[in-house]
Amino acid sequence: MESRRQIFTMMGAALAAAGAGSAQAALPDEVRDSGAAESLKHPFGEQQVYFQGPTDQLKFFEGGNLRLTAGMQPHAPHQHPEEEIMLVTEGSGEISVEGKITKVSPGSMMYCAANKLHGVLADKSEDLLFYYFKWDKR
Repeated sequence: MESRRQIFTMMGAALAAAGAGSAQAALPDEVRDSGAAESLKHPFGEQQVYFQGPTDQLKFFEGGNLRLTAGMQPHAPHQHPEEEIMLVTEGSGEISVEGKITKVSPGSMMYCAANKLHGVLADKSEDLLFYYFKWDKR
């Protein structure tokens, strides 16, 4: 059996590690153009992540865009703990929310609550560009 000292040492290390993640600084107040965004190339398209991290009021926030290649989807419909908004700015396709499929084009906007099944698919004839914003306040 481990001594109390060893147990307290392990508990202290675990609490310190847990606190390290929560000490991350909030996102800065600034304007970023596409040159400042993190660019990611995927088999299904090109993504730019402008902001990612905690804010003064949110545990997590992410804002960016995805140029989805014609006929592609980034992944099968999925769910995650963050709420999400998507705004289509170019192209056309389909967005599904909880099994309901809606045709989308520039100006279409999706809101999806946390842990709800959703997905996006670009039409076969053209790329689909959308901006997304995800957040978790917990």
